[in-house]
Amino acid sequence: MSALISYIFLGLSLAAPIGPINAAQIDKGIKNGFLHSWLVGVGAMVADTLYMMLVYFVEVRFLHSTFMQVLMWSFGCFILLYTGIESLAGAGKIMASHKSKEESPWKSFLSGFIMSLSNPLTILFWIGIYGSVLAETAQSYDSSELMMYSAAIILGISIWDIAMAALASSFKRFLTKHVLSWISIVSGLSLIGFGFYFGWEAFKALFVSR
Repeated sequence: MSALISYIFLGLSLAAPIGPINAAQIDKGIKNGFLHSWLVGVGAMVADTLYMMLVYFVEVRFLHSTFMQVLMWSFGCFILLYTGIESLAGAGKIMASHKSKEESPWKSFLSGFIMSLSNPLTILFWIGIYGSVLAETAQSYDSSELMMYSAAIILGISIWDIAMAALASSFKRFLTKHVLSWISIVSGLSLIGFGFYFGWEAFKALFVSR
C-alpha cells in the first residue's frame, strides 16, 4: 500500500510544476470555469497516457537487463532534477489573465491534448520517468502490478488536475503570485527528491548489485 501511495504522490509531483498545462488550466478556470479548466488537464493526461503506453510496450521487454535499468534510472534522475530545478527557478512567474472568453468544452480538451502531445519534451520526459518506474517494478512485480502502479501515477495526475481546476475556478482571490510560487517550490523540491532517489537506484544497479 505504501508503494502505491508513493506512485500516486509521484503523479502529483509530476503534474504540479507550473508549466504550460497548469498555466492553461489556471487561465481557463478563471475565464470559463471548472469544466474548461479540468478538460485542459484531461486532454493533457490522455496524451501523457498514450506516451506511457508507448514506453510500456516498447521498453518493458528489455528492462530485465542491468544496462537498461541503469540507463533508465540515470535518465529519470536527470529529467527529474532538471524539471525540479526549472520549477524552482520559475516559481511565481506564471500569472493568469482575467478576461472572459466563451469557448467550447471540446476545444478546451483539445488544447490540452495538443499542447502535451506536440511538446517534444513530453516523450523524453515519460521515457525517463516512466522508464525508471518500469525499471524498478519489473524486477519484483508481474505485468498486472506494473499496470496498477502505472494507474497510480495517472491517478495522482488526475487528482492534481481536479485540484487545479477547482482552485482556478472557485478560489480566484487566493490564486496569487505568492501561492503559485509556493506550488512551484514544493513540487520542485519533491521532484528533486525523486531525482536523487532515481540516481541512487542507478548507482546501486551499476555497482552494488554486482
